[in-house]
Amino acid sequence: MDILITGIIMGTFYALLALGLSLIFGILKLVNFAHGEFFMIGAYAYALIALNLKLSPFLVLLPVVIIGMIVGIIIERLLMRPLYQKYTEWGAMRDEYAIIVTFGLSLFLMNLANQIFGPYPISGPGLHPLKERIMLGNIVTMSSHRIIAFGVGAGILIIAYLLLRYSPWGKVIQAVSQNRFGASIAGINSIQVSMIVFGISGALAGLSGALLCPIFSAEPFVGALPAVKSFVIVVLGGMGSVPGSILGAYLLGILEQFGAVYISYTYRDIFAFLILILMLLLRPHGIFGEKAREV
Repeated sequence: MDILITGIIMGTFYALLALGLSLIFGILKLVNFAHGEFFMIGAYAYALIALNLKLSPFLVLLPVVIIGMIVGIIIERLLMRPLYQKYTEWGAMRDEYAIIVTFGLSLFLMNLANQIFGPYPISGPGLHPLKERIMLGNIVTMSSHRIIAFGVGAGILIIAYLLLRYSPWGKVIQAVSQNRFGASIAGINSIQVSMIVFGISGALAGLSGALLCPIFSAEPFVGALPAVKSFVIVVLGGMGSVPGSILGAYLLGILEQFGAVYISYTYRDIFAFLILILMLLLRPHGIFGEKAREV
């Protein structure tokens, strides 16, 4: 039972991180290789604000989300928009340019953090003292921070999904994701939608980094592995599928925990790559993905 609960908790954090990546692919049809650095920025922002300003960890989450959103919007405006500007004007988007730009941005941000903060990890305070544990049922005990962080993450995830699914601006995002050209003809500002999506992506990834900062300390390369797992989740659920990304995140979290317990904890992070290989061999379009796209 504790394995399943731990997997669900980790799956929630994975879902927060992967949801933004899936939205970006759904809107722009590109993979953001700098997505892990949103996670890193969120972790650093949480640790530095909480430790230096001595604020309540719950209060720190709000500025972390705002910082992540601002970073996402700036990156979209300065680096991404020139790449897809012609695409919105019935031109052809060059995917290889986006790959080079986001990969270069990832390396730049990691090395910038290394120069500013050094290679030493910085751990932020837990939402609740990390040494305190909560009894779940009669046999499962978990860190109180993990339980509270899970509650915050799950709540934000549910709100984000409901807004994307039912709110007016969520339906606008869905329209642009289904057919960017058609949405533009209908009067939807696809450039503004892309900016909003990058902001949401940065906010969710930053929040995930903040919630996990007390467990995985902030350091320049802390976002590399979560980013890779996000790519696996997006492929597992189906490229651009929001429900698929959420389901894929929980599947990965649960399978990782079972593999760590029954196979080897040492190779826990390798299981994501094994799942990716199997998915590409058996169902390359993912759980909820499409076999082909028509425009």
